[in-house]
Amino acid sequence: MKSVAFCTLGCKVNQYETDAMEEIFQKGGYEIRDFHEKADVYVINTCTVTNMADRKSRQMLHRARKKNPQAVIVAAGCYVQTAREAAEADASIDLIIGNNCKGQILSMVETFMEGRTASEESDEKQVSWLDMNQNCDYESLSITKVSEHTRAYIKIQDGCNQFCSYCIIPYARGRIRSREPEEIFSEVSNLAASGYREIVLTGIHISSYGKDFGREDALISLVEKLASIEGVDRIRFGSLEPGIITEDFVQRLAAIKQICPHFHLSLQSGCEATLKRMNRHYTPEDYAARCGILEKYFDRPAFTTDVIVGFPGETENEFVQTEKFLEKIHFAEMHIFKYSPRKGTRAAVMPDQINEQEKTLRSSRLLKLAEKMSKDYQEKCRDKILEVLLEERVFADGQWVWTGHSKEYIKCGIKSDKMRSKDIVRCRMTTSKNEDFVFCEIID
Repeated sequence: MKSVAFCTLGCKVNQYETDAMEEIFQKGGYEIRDFHEKADVYVINTCTVTNMADRKSRQMLHRARKKNPQAVIVAAGCYVQTAREAAEADASIDLIIGNNCKGQILSMVETFMEGRTASEESDEKQVSWLDMNQNCDYESLSITKVSEHTRAYIKIQDGCNQFCSYCIIPYARGRIRSREPEEIFSEVSNLAASGYREIVLTGIHISSYGKDFGREDALISLVEKLASIEGVDRIRFGSLEPGIITEDFVQRLAAIKQICPHFHLSLQSGCEATLKRMNRHYTPEDYAARCGILEKYFDRPAFTTDVIVGFPGETENEFVQTEKFLEKIHFAEMHIFKYSPRKGTRAAVMPDQINEQEKTLRSSRLLKLAEKMSKDYQEKCRDKILEVLLEERVFADGQWVWTGHSKEYIKCGIKSDKMRSKDIVRCRMTTSKNEDFVFCEIID
């Protein structure tokens, strides 16, 4: 039996696509192996969101070649989509598969193997690559299982039309294109029947879902439809743009009992001037107003976000504006990123680039703030009944503890032997402390 190993870099969309490619190989009779093992084929699903991601992608490709010099090395995804010439010149790579071409992977590998058998002297690469600057259809990939044990990430759209000044992704993924709702419904139904109780809707820019269909309410209509599937106990969003949070959208959302009151709203900066340079289409005041709408309809919702520090031209005063805005919203969790120039973006050639030392200082300040606000949010929910989806059993503080996440995405630990993975239990926080999770006790 031929074998294949996968390495996934980057986002949850990449992980979904890797899961889909893995199933394609399994149906083709391949044994799936760990990336650290020797295999006949290595597939590296690459990322290009930063220059560091490009470097990591190349490292994994070279590592695969060293593991088995005779293996077929496949470079797929965003890095090769934006750096085709570099990929074609890389001796570690045999096959190049850009975005919107991943469904062809097995036939490409089989064709390459046949060609290698016929002519050992040939070094010619095979390339499947589309110009993502041209309009293209949504590539239909599907899964029947996922790499996670309890929740299923479902890709509902691809591409982005935003063109933020720091971001290369619209050039790697192309323009927005949405997956047909019937196809999503079928996939989620099958996964729910297999025992996955939480569905996370993901994509490159899910707030634009359905706009290419000409439907402004396509995303909320999709969620309402998915909520009717038996076995779907939770529905969570990946990342939303603030602009989609309207009174009508949230009213309809709050009527769906499966919705998790955890909203990852993209921010990047709390300073209006910085947001303009980033080409973000909202102001801090707009953002705060959207959070207010969510707080009107949900009990203590968890707001999480991403923040970039040290963006070109960010003065100390602009940074302080961001810091104060973050305190105002009081996020449950923040991901802090030091700005990294990405070749091919407008921000990379902007004047007044910030030095690394200053970026590190600002990042440290926000990381401390993030830690404090996370603890504050947990305290805010101390008397709240939490519904926890159990994920795994871990040994902590001298005992075995079941851990999982609440609908608010608080990581909880429960001392009990009478539970199983994928159980959902109702509990409240205790006074016990642990650095990785909050201890809870079952209330019924």
